[in-house]
Amino acid sequence: MRSAVAALTLAVSVGLGLSVVGALAQNQQSVPDAPAPQAPPPLPGINGAVTPGEGTGPAAPSGSASSSDAVPPAADEEPAPPTPPPAASQPPAPNNIDQGPPPAGGSIQRFVIDVNFVEVPVTVKDAKMKEVPGLDWRDFQVYENGVLQHLSFFSVDPQPLSIAFVIDQSLPSPVMDKVNTSMGAIQGALTPYDEAAVFTYGNGPKELTGFTGAQGNRLPAVLSLAQATGTDPMVPVNSGPFANCPMTENGNCVDPNLQPGRSAGNNTFMTIPKEIHTLNDAILAAAKELSTRPKERRRIIYVISDGKEYGSKATWRQVVQYLETNKISVYATLVGDSARWGEGWVDRFHLPFSMYDNILYKYTIATGGDTDAAGGINGIEKSYSKIADEARNQYTLGYLSHESVYDDRPRNIEVRVDRPNVDVIAKRRYYPSGQDYK
Repeated sequence: MRSAVAALTLAVSVGLGLSVVGALAQNQQSVPDAPAPQAPPPLPGINGAVTPGEGTGPAAPSGSASSSDAVPPAADEEPAPPTPPPAASQPPAPNNIDQGPPPAGGSIQRFVIDVNFVEVPVTVKDAKMKEVPGLDWRDFQVYENGVLQHLSFFSVDPQPLSIAFVIDQSLPSPVMDKVNTSMGAIQGALTPYDEAAVFTYGNGPKELTGFTGAQGNRLPAVLSLAQATGTDPMVPVNSGPFANCPMTENGNCVDPNLQPGRSAGNNTFMTIPKEIHTLNDAILAAAKELSTRPKERRRIIYVISDGKEYGSKATWRQVVQYLETNKISVYATLVGDSARWGEGWVDRFHLPFSMYDNILYKYTIATGGDTDAAGGINGIEKSYSKIADEARNQYTLGYLSHESVYDDRPRNIEVRVDRPNVDVIAKRRYYPSGQDYK
């Protein structure tokens, strides 16, 4: 009896176990299989397999099975995106389109267009040489090569200055002392938005500092280094007993400039040594430094000199052409003989084969700058502020030139103002530059 009960119990247990196993098997069959691994999509522009050391091979025939065809994708997996076309099939970009790297989410094209834009700073003064304010664009007319231009820009906003000071150290000692004393007022004429560089010259230009902040501590320190003793011109004697080597040593003149047969001539005539004032070279050195400054700043060369020029390697025409090409204006404070009434006007006349007594006025007229004559220390200090304000607060006119951008010949400019008895100060000519089309 007991054995029959045990056998029945065992049978029931085995049946229950088989039913549980069957239920589990049914539940497992309802779970989907994991997605099969897929081969990466082919590289753009490459058909076929890539073999190390051999490159790409020919594309597999359509009838042959590939790695991607061996395993079919799962039912719930999205199909792979189509292969993009090769880069060689895209049409090339035109010459006037610069295709940079496409940003995320799309592509962009940058168009470069040449624009022949000309900017003309203008100062208008009345009969008393006072600036005329309150003019608008209707009062101005600009002619280029005799053709009236349509103004596309007009502004009366003050401009930040990039100003290069050129200080003459070959001035006579009394005049040089006044210039040395007045240098402390230079920084007061500038604003925190301006920048300044300092150059000096006598027998050759010298750069004391590149462009630095106008209100920084470096500028007054450099201006103190620009002070000099000046020169002491003597009355030349080229005849008489004192003309030829009055003092000798070992048979030679103590002063080599008076040695007979050399620069002094011969025993009967003494050639007086010539003065050296390299003003052209100094302005050119300052202009080269100014040409690197941003175009949105007003580029100014401020010369403190009597205007004498002799001994420069660069000619006036070469320097002026460089100034007109790089949009640089020359302003000046005349001191010494050129600042005296009447004598300064006579100094403008030049005798051939002799030194220029005053060449600064030619620079200011050609580049649209201005000059101010000052004799005493107070007048020199006031001229700094006067010229800096005039250069900063100009009328700014702009137009699109009718000339071709490929024409590099000089272009004459004439600015007219619809007001009686006024003096218009503007540049008279400019040379087109490749920097204008960037």
